Amino acid sequence: MTDDSGDSEPTAGDADDSDDTAEELSLDRFHEALEAEERPVATASEVARRLGTSQAAARDALAALVDRGDVDRLDVESDPVVFYPTDWGRLATRERVVAFPDRREIVVDRPTQFTRARLSQFAHLVDTTGTEPDTRGYLYRIRQEDVWAAPFEDADGLIAGLRSVLPRRFDHLEDWIRDQWRRAHRFRLYTHEDGYVVLQAASESLMGNVADQHLDADHLRAPISETEAWVNEDAVAAVKRALYDAGYPVEDDRDLDVGDPVDIDLTTDLRDYQETWVETFLDARSGVYVGPPGSGKTVAAIATIAAVGGETLILVPSRELAGQWREELLDHSTIDPADIGLYHGGQKEIRPVTIATYQIAGMDRHRALFDSRKWGLICFDEAHHITAPIFSRSAELQAKHRLGLSATPVRETGSEEEIYTLIGRPIGADWDELFEAGFVQEPEVEIRYVPWRDEMARNEYASADGRERRRLAAENPAKIEEIRYLLAAHRDKKALVFIEYLDQGEAIADALGVPFVSGETPHYERAELFRRFRKEDEGRDGDDRDRDEVDALVVSRVGDEGIDLPNAELAVVASGLGGSRRQGSQRAGRTMRPTGSALVYVLATRGSSEEEFAQRQMRHLARKGIRVRETNVAE
Repeated sequence: MTDDSGDSEPTAGDADDSDDTAEELSLDRFHEALEAEERPVATASEVARRLGTSQAAARDALAALVDRGDVDRLDVESDPVVFYPTDWGRLATRERVVAFPDRREIVVDRPTQFTRARLSQFAHLVDTTGTEPDTRGYLYRIRQEDVWAAPFEDADGLIAGLRSVLPRRFDHLEDWIRDQWRRAHRFRLYTHEDGYVVLQAASESLMGNVADQHLDADHLRAPISETEAWVNEDAVAAVKRALYDAGYPVEDDRDLDVGDPVDIDLTTDLRDYQETWVETFLDARSGVYVGPPGSGKTVAAIATIAAVGGETLILVPSRELAGQWREELLDHSTIDPADIGLYHGGQKEIRPVTIATYQIAGMDRHRALFDSRKWGLICFDEAHHITAPIFSRSAELQAKHRLGLSATPVRETGSEEEIYTLIGRPIGADWDELFEAGFVQEPEVEIRYVPWRDEMARNEYASADGRERRRLAAENPAKIEEIRYLLAAHRDKKALVFIEYLDQGEAIADALGVPFVSGETPHYERAELFRRFRKEDEGRDGDDRDRDEVDALVVSRVGDEGIDLPNAELAVVASGLGGSRRQGSQRAGRTMRPTGSALVYVLATRGSSEEEFAQRQMRHLARKGIRVRETNVAE
């Protein structure tokens, strides 16, 4: 007779049972035992109880299944050994998709490339967990704007795409998606045969109950019919924005000119994902290329310019970026230098490809010139600027194609949706995919908590409050020695030191004997320092070192975005931790390049608000799959 506890010693009769059970226990009978236990794993004693035999007999039978490869065993703390079917172990390493239809969220563990590509067509990647490529989980959310911009011919195609990745059908979710799809096809703009722009609604009630309520008197010139109205040509962008805010994105089918032709061909081979970006953009005629620094957004944009083949306006936030764009065009295409015009504070040229700053393009005295051109393509570099008040007027410039570029379109105001309204939907591979494929070097990020070592500075911080406290924590004098230590530990790497406060920048630069670049640095001097930083010497540790080369720069916010310093291998963020998540991504992104190691050190004064700010900024990177370490610097 068997003791249910499974702890008794086997008898001679038990030994006979053991032999019989070992021969009789099949994988199917083991499955039956698991079903009876209602658990995915079981101990030998639990199997014995369900099969009516001794623990020793069950153990021998399970060992036979393990030898055959049908069952695996695992030591755990709560019990010496548990057993489970081998196939279940394989299943745990496969893709698993879980849908939460009421929240319109989809969680995918270990997604395949097919699933990720499919979901990117109609869902927004919210978060990733895990640090290793094969262990990451992904959270997707299906938003209105994702359905509105989904690249399908009809709602049935979108629903088919959804069903191809979900484990079963969810009628409520599908009904919501169909409703959003209808909303995205209820209003359209088109060019009348007489040349003016018409707003067309799908029904009389839409024109009366939606358009009339959300559009101002100066948006429409006059009604044409119960479902059509003549649009004020200067108000096209405002009409699109107002209806989008009302939940009805407008299809733009206007017959826009592409302007003067541009004689340009791409001379650089595109990666597969870049080709996909360009193809997706050309189908939609609008969109924002979203990817980390080093992913080749500029090259993809040049390929887009060549594909469109019409007069192009490139908008950038600074003169440095304007000059950099000119060099990129010459490096990656056959364009004649005479066909590139720069339009900013230093030069004002209109050419088949014109590069201008946002600020200039938004000024009244220059606006008429830009308005008068028939742009085939407008490219908004660092597209997150488009929602800032000083640059927003440039978004009203009209073109047949509208392209944005951004490493991360997040703004702290949550206005990334407005970016997509004014320019187009996001197009791009998720960061994990580029890291895993080796196209972009994943940086190593470490937050280093620096103590106060100056008693006077510590006391000054303790007696301050508010904004002054933030400044004092940022300028903690101990950070200078920490920066000196980090640069010495990585003396073979090109380094950027980011600061928020100009006085601190000057102090660090003086202490380290390196140049400081800020908005106050004259343009020609900035350009020369960046040139010297990009310069590679032949023997960094030898006597033939190029004395003209600069190995380290201290930079203010002028270095946060757009400046291409491809050989930056080390970034030290000394201050500016109260800034945005986007700023954190950009500073870390200065080291993201296709080859070589990439290190980012974030310095935060221990016991100050900088700790929280650093964790918040770096959490945004961690969600993209970047590993973030934390270290307490010794007193």
